[in-house]
Amino acid sequence: MAPAARSVILGTAGHIDHGKTALVRALTGIDTDRLPEEKRRGITIDLGFASLETQACDGSTLRLSFVDVPGHARFVRNMLAGAAGIDAVLMVISAEEGVMPQTEEHLAICSLLSIERGITVLAKADAVSEERLLETMRAVRSFVRGTLLAGGPVLAVSAHSGSGIAELRRELIRLASGVPVRSPDAVFRLPIDRAFVMKGFGTVVTGTLIGGSVRAGDELAILPGGRTTRVRGVQVHGRPEEEAGAGSRVALNLVRIETAELNRGDILVVPSSVPAVDTLDIELSVLRGAPPVKHRARIHFHAFASECIATATLYDAASVGPGETELARLRLSEPMALLPDDRFVLRMGTPITTIGGGRILDAHPPAQVRQAQTRKAKTAEWLRKLHAASREERVWLRVARRGLSGVSPKELSRETGITEAALGGLIQRWIREDRVHLPGETCILTQESFAMARQTILEQLRPRSGADSSGVRRSELREQTGLDSDIFDDALRSLEQERQLQVAGAFVLPSAASGGSGHEHGPVSTLAEEYERAGITPPSPGELGMRLGIAPAEMRRLITLLLRDGRLVRLSDDSLCMHRRALETLTDKIRGLRGQTLDIATFKQLAGVSRKYAIPLLEYLDRTRITVKQGNQRLVL
Repeated sequence: MAPAARSVILGTAGHIDHGKTALVRALTGIDTDRLPEEKRRGITIDLGFASLETQACDGSTLRLSFVDVPGHARFVRNMLAGAAGIDAVLMVISAEEGVMPQTEEHLAICSLLSIERGITVLAKADAVSEERLLETMRAVRSFVRGTLLAGGPVLAVSAHSGSGIAELRRELIRLASGVPVRSPDAVFRLPIDRAFVMKGFGTVVTGTLIGGSVRAGDELAILPGGRTTRVRGVQVHGRPEEEAGAGSRVALNLVRIETAELNRGDILVVPSSVPAVDTLDIELSVLRGAPPVKHRARIHFHAFASECIATATLYDAASVGPGETELARLRLSEPMALLPDDRFVLRMGTPITTIGGGRILDAHPPAQVRQAQTRKAKTAEWLRKLHAASREERVWLRVARRGLSGVSPKELSRETGITEAALGGLIQRWIREDRVHLPGETCILTQESFAMARQTILEQLRPRSGADSSGVRRSELREQTGLDSDIFDDALRSLEQERQLQVAGAFVLPSAASGGSGHEHGPVSTLAEEYERAGITPPSPGELGMRLGIAPAEMRRLITLLLRDGRLVRLSDDSLCMHRRALETLTDKIRGLRGQTLDIATFKQLAGVSRKYAIPLLEYLDRTRITVKQGNQRLVL
């Protein structure tokens, strides 16, 4: 079977009149200047689009989509609308003029948008002498050193004579063949960069599909605002397609919507899958040579084809200086359909210039961060953990953040931008690993939080033990605990199965009132005390059971009880468990070494344990984001 066709988005970049549009025309045969003013003035003002179908290195069909951007300083906002979502950049530099101001600004923008691949082209090579060409080539190689273009070729070409075009096309195919396939787990989003009326069809929009897929007949929502539309037809590279996937330049024929109702920057989504947000927690980087961004600064925010004014509130500093990166919260003047890991660019000043950008860490931050310093510090610490975490660990941190409230799969998908189907597989694995609980199949919470929910119910019942054993109405108890109904019902059911309480009709009774013997607490407490006394070097369950005279099956049951109520924590698959207080003591000790690195030998000496315990303990510290593994060492976060 032939490999599936792949789509790769290539964007031009460079100073005005350096030959970007002519180069795209030489590669594709398409003139991307479509506006009368562009024809009259001979410069690109708005975005232009062209395409080329060829063969990838593996023989599959390769669809190259070119986004041609304007090079004039006055039209950088249009350049930003086209640069977001591209896979690689074609940096065009005139052999006559060399590196110019917009060359530098466009390259900085590409870096801020985390574009990692590119080719540098010396255009108009036939217009200069060989000596001048070599001189410019040396200057350009020096310019791209240490940038995203450093690993790519620098090619001299002429769109006028055709010299070098064939070699450039080969390099583009090689570059595009190496672009990673976009994740199939991302939710559907299509930022609109053009909307127009096509005779016989009606409203048509174009854009780069940054996640998911789209088919004719799909119902979509337009954000911000939430208006709905239906897809009548899909085109890729001017040809009708049944379906278009992530990474494609697409044109959608929409019904039930007029072009006057659409704006550049609107984003098409599946209804209710992605919310429009106006508050973001971010990682903010300021370019070298740019002015500092001060606390509460007002700046121009650009993401995909959208732009608005934003106010930056810094977490840990009074300002972010040139070359520095800090955590910040942005409050947008207009809501946008943004998600974690989306990149953005910031501009400010007079005249307005690009001063920085960064990455969105959390598009659903807790409210009122500015209230208390301790709350602000706690949020900043959570963001630092999120920044250093893997993709799976980021999802885990979001579940853990919800605590006793839990989070539904749909809410988790809206918060992460990962499809519910992809999250479902991850959640099921966590359930098998006994890391999360899924009460009522509608709410996810960590086992630690579920243990806290159980404890909350027991604490509400405890004052009723002894003299007052009449119990409490189930509805009243749920109201007192403040737990979600599914979480409450599941916790109550598990406590009743363990005979820690009794449900009698509409009433919940403490275990003593239920006629239970109360002997359960003796062995459970004894076992907990033994584990706490053993610290971080506990014996195996078999050894401990023999010492206490507890049968293996009963031992497994008692350990399960202690794991569920959070007193014990399982460290590995071979039943190695430790008391939570012992782990908290170790964690506090390691936190005191923040910024230092540890190898296994150093950790063994520090903790006073053998390798048998050192490896599971280090893996636990990695999972809980106290440390992060870097080769054979751990960095203390």
